[in-house]
Amino acid sequence: MDFGPITIDHIGIAAHDFEQASVFWNLLGLTQGEHDETVAEQGVKTRFFSTSKATTGSKPAKVELLVPTGPETPIGRFLEKRGPGIQQLCFRVGDLQGLLNHLKENGVRLIDETPRKGAGGMMIAFVHPSSTGGVLVELAQPASIE
Repeated sequence: MDFGPITIDHIGIAAHDFEQASVFWNLLGLTQGEHDETVAEQGVKTRFFSTSKATTGSKPAKVELLVPTGPETPIGRFLEKRGPGIQQLCFRVGDLQGLLNHLKENGVRLIDETPRKGAGGMMIAFVHPSSTGGVLVELAQPASIE
């Protein structure tokens, strides 16, 4: 079965605010995206930083800062419980719905059985940490052909 190509898209990091959380990533030399985005359905504001261009022609991996729009949002609750830090690992896939069906058929616990709208023009779905060794995994596919 081929659900690819499958690459690391980004690592999501929960933060209280963009300005303080952005300092290190800018000092490291990552390229900050041109604008921040609010995903109201998820109660989060996002800011992306790109790593160096990938040599294989694929998109470079990114760091995504996640700032909650309120305390009762998923990121707000994450920060309250765990504090700032890595919240999820995201893989870009070629066939999101096909991969979700395959995972479900093989007993993987999914948070989302069907894709939903995420940041950056992506359709996303989450895999429950109980099926991944404790890591919240996001799967993403561009909403339109790139």
